[in-house]
Amino acid sequence: MTGGAMLKVIQTKILLAILAVLLAIAGALAYRRHEAAEAVALQEQREYERFRQQVEQDKKTRSSAAANEGKVWQKYIP
Repeated sequence: MTGGAMLKVIQTKILLAILAVLLAIAGALAYRRHEAAEAVALQEQREYERFRQQVEQDKKTRSSAAANEGKVWQKYIP
């Protein structure tokens, strides 16, 4: 091999190494973004579940008050 050909091979290997490093960085960033999105989705799901539980609790409280309303008015009827 001549000096020029050897230099070209070395440059190609350096470029491939740089490309491999860039791909590894891009993969790590994509994984990080995916993990962050999963964390946000999990947090939203937990908040939704808490909200649903609060709605169900409020519904039971209000329903029991409405169910007893007729009994309360019966006390005032002579």
